[in-house]
Amino acid sequence: MSKFYEKVAYRDVEEDIKSQKSVDKWIFRLLLVVIGFAPLIVMASVKEVQTPLITNVTALTGGVKGDLFTHYKALFVVGITIIVAIIFMAKILFMNGGIRKTKLNYAIGAFAFAIILSTIFSPNISIALHGMYNQSDGAISWLCYLSLFFIAMNIEYPKKALNYILYSLYPFVIINLFIITMNFYGHDLLQNSAISKFVKLFLPEGADITEGSILVGTLNQWNFMSGMFAIMIVMYLTAAVLEKNIGRAIGHLVIAVMSVAVMLMSISTSGFLTVCVMMIVVLFVAFRSEKKAQSFAMIAVFLVASAPVFHVLASKDARVWTESVGFVIKSNPYTKEEPVSATSINTDVKFDWMTKAYAAEKFELPVLPERAIGAGTGRVYIWGKGLELVKDRPFLGYGLDTFMYNFPHYNIDARAGIFDENTIIDKPHSMYVGWLYGTGIIGFLCGIIILTFSLFSPLKIAIKSNHSMIWILGIAWGAYLVQALFNDSLPGISAGMWVMAGILLATTFKKTT
Repeated sequence: MSKFYEKVAYRDVEEDIKSQKSVDKWIFRLLLVVIGFAPLIVMASVKEVQTPLITNVTALTGGVKGDLFTHYKALFVVGITIIVAIIFMAKILFMNGGIRKTKLNYAIGAFAFAIILSTIFSPNISIALHGMYNQSDGAISWLCYLSLFFIAMNIEYPKKALNYILYSLYPFVIINLFIITMNFYGHDLLQNSAISKFVKLFLPEGADITEGSILVGTLNQWNFMSGMFAIMIVMYLTAAVLEKNIGRAIGHLVIAVMSVAVMLMSISTSGFLTVCVMMIVVLFVAFRSEKKAQSFAMIAVFLVASAPVFHVLASKDARVWTESVGFVIKSNPYTKEEPVSATSINTDVKFDWMTKAYAAEKFELPVLPERAIGAGTGRVYIWGKGLELVKDRPFLGYGLDTFMYNFPHYNIDARAGIFDENTIIDKPHSMYVGWLYGTGIIGFLCGIIILTFSLFSPLKIAIKSNHSMIWILGIAWGAYLVQALFNDSLPGISAGMWVMAGILLATTFKKTT
């Protein structure tokens, strides 16, 4: 009798293991969809926006507002997160599945709790919950990122998981290269009737895309494109450096060079700086690789192939140099100097402009700050004002993605920081400043603990074991965190990157057991 029960118990365990493996495969497939497909969604939407401010400034008023890039991405991420969470819970409850025991679980839970608290006590609750109408990066999105991160940490992956991840992003790079190249050479795809009809598929009758809108890629604008494709560059270059199969290595190298073209055409310095920082790590990985000659040859080919791409693009638009190499070398050889006319104004003539006015009694006019763009193209000014806001709500913050409604606009010192005091600042231009402002000091520290653990734990194992998957995903995750110093978070970028971070940690935990 006891033997019979032992057999039944053994079969039950065996059945559970098979079921767990099947569930993990389905979850992994859904995670790949988040990584590869979510960033490609571009669909116009309109929604009724309620503003917490009474103002006649168009950017700050409520009413019907449209979005092209984030609303449906966010909905898609929420939908996939719900499906994945249900499947994962079924695995835990009915298939004897387990959760990895790590202190990181407490930090994830604490960060999620801080996000929930900051939303509940936010002065702008509805915005903190859903995010800005054109960014959709509020509490719901961030709870989805953390959920996907946690689930990705706690499943098993097939041997070829890394290849699947890398291949899933091939279409993203190729499609964006086509879109941004067309835009760069003056052919906006939104003017194409077929693409315009497709993008407007879900718009209500009578609604249309605002005149003057352009399509630079499948992400919101230049800064996000630059940051995301810096991640693609270092990820695919590292994959090419470590790949033993020469065919796959060449494929990854081609995608890396394509990503360089997209990053350069994005006309933003953040991507270039990210690549410069992460290239140090890529060179270290090449030095540690088994086939050093092949690894350094791949890097050399990458640099040689990127040079003519850079030259062609900079010749078309000198800003390509200015927003990349120009950060280090100010003299731009691609700038065409206009000849000085013989009838030009004599610069030796000085005008003694009146600086004082006289009425019943003498007084001096106030001295206005000189107009200028501050450090980091105005970011340092924005961060400074953001930190001043934190002083008023240091522990709970204002709620994520509510920056525009609490930022002190129209300050006269903005002339020296962002050139024009009439500019409306809609985001903090840094994921970390956004965390501190949105969730307060406690939430910020929880987030930093997660990031610290997710970087140094895999790094330790990567150095020890030289594991390719850990190096490649770790460098991609590191690049995401570097570019986040200068850029905000968006569903199309963050969802996939947090999934990759979860896969990175799952691989790391498996190597330590």
